[in-house]
Amino acid sequence: MGLLIMACILVGCKESPNLENAPPNILWIYLEDTSPLLNSYGNTLVQTPNIDKLADQGTVYSNAFMPAPVCSASRSSIITGLMSTTTGTHNHHSSRTPESAILLPQHIKTIPEVFRMAGYFTFNNGKDDYNFEYNRKDLYNQEYSQHPLYGKKGEQLEFSVIAGSQPFFGQIQLAGGKEIFSPNFKSKVKTPIDRSKIELPPYLPNHPKIIEEYANHLDAIQITDEKVGALMKELSSHELLDNTIVFFFSDHGMRLIRHKQFLYDGGLHVPLIIADFRKEKAILQGFVNDDLVSGLDLGTSALALANIPIPDYMEGRNIFDDSIASRTFVISTRDRCDFTIDRIRSVRSKEFKYIRNFMTDRPYMQPTYMDVDEVEFVTTMKQLYVDGKLNPVQSQFFSKERPAEELYYLKKDPFEINNLAEDPNYVETRTKYASILQEWTIATDDQGQYPENKEGLKLMLGIWGDHAINPEYESLREEFRDLPGSQLYLKRQQYLKVED
Repeated sequence: MGLLIMACILVGCKESPNLENAPPNILWIYLEDTSPLLNSYGNTLVQTPNIDKLADQGTVYSNAFMPAPVCSASRSSIITGLMSTTTGTHNHHSSRTPESAILLPQHIKTIPEVFRMAGYFTFNNGKDDYNFEYNRKDLYNQEYSQHPLYGKKGEQLEFSVIAGSQPFFGQIQLAGGKEIFSPNFKSKVKTPIDRSKIELPPYLPNHPKIIEEYANHLDAIQITDEKVGALMKELSSHELLDNTIVFFFSDHGMRLIRHKQFLYDGGLHVPLIIADFRKEKAILQGFVNDDLVSGLDLGTSALALANIPIPDYMEGRNIFDDSIASRTFVISTRDRCDFTIDRIRSVRSKEFKYIRNFMTDRPYMQPTYMDVDEVEFVTTMKQLYVDGKLNPVQSQFFSKERPAEELYYLKKDPFEINNLAEDPNYVETRTKYASILQEWTIATDDQGQYPENKEGLKLMLGIWGDHAINPEYESLREEFRDLPGSQLYLKRQQYLKVED
């Protein structure tokens, strides 16, 4: 921190910078595991006055969907402007050991690197969680520490250091939905959500423990709102707000059955608010935009707002460019998540969601980290299923096998319950979306179609041990059966119980 302050002095920090024609600051308020259950998205149970102010100052994007429903794959896509399946960084928590490291092609630069080359000061307060190997000092002007699970982690930078002559591109990481894991979570909630008013989606049973999980998420959003308010106040106190554009979004949806790690809207649909605090505003105030937006578009659109050319290789679009048509679909992917090996792809338009399941022999509810951690709502759902207390809609997700294709007419079926893939009335629609996916797979050389290398699987086997039950691990177990356990099976707490 002392070196950064000295650097700020050397470049000539100004108390009151001249904003005329100055490049804008870009700030990403980056949440974890948060669904768009905000007041500005129509949820009247939550009180989010500070996030509402962002919405009043800018545009609410009602159709923002992430490239993946899990942290590292989504974050690897966002920070490169490329699908993680294009760069081979699609498997959750890859590159955590030297032997499993994945390198990006030399010509590919991350979003913060492009900002730095354009003269921006860059920082990321919190986790990176990128599935590729990199030198963090190439991305950020910031001290950092190593985190065994999340990779590299930026140490907090104060706005007093940032307030210099350089414009900044920064990320402030907030826990969002993961606030529920923080110490004394309940005591931090000033106005708890009224549990009696919770309305669950139809695929969830009206059970007290499921209601509590859902309500905890809403409470976490209210805590997040307070943190957003404090951030905005601090920006203003350092005279940074008047030349700053704020992106407020989450890496994927909330932790819940059919949500996190799956390609239904519960896992992919996120809040996205872009607020422009400059005097000459480029972004409409108090406006709701229903264009389809991919998480790939965040970095490229931020570059465009800073008048920095978007590299040709990036797959993200500039959502502010009226000369090009808006997206007609968003593609999302799910591959290995921790030790659970899977491959699912989706194509979503405003009207339809098409899902392709490539591993139909494996149930939706094959074991995951939430089973290992004995997450209460998961064990509750499984017990309710065993006891025959789930209705047919709620039981669908517990089927032993999956259909190869799923198709949902979202305008009539927003909860994605009635699969139309085998309906003769929708053959043409299914064929259309299947063709889009196939063309995308070929055009991008989707790396998920190829087996993961031994080094990546060994890492997962080492962390999770006997919990890794997919057949892909069996040859590794045989290969390493004579090794002392300490050389293969890393202590799981080394990865999962480090203070983040």
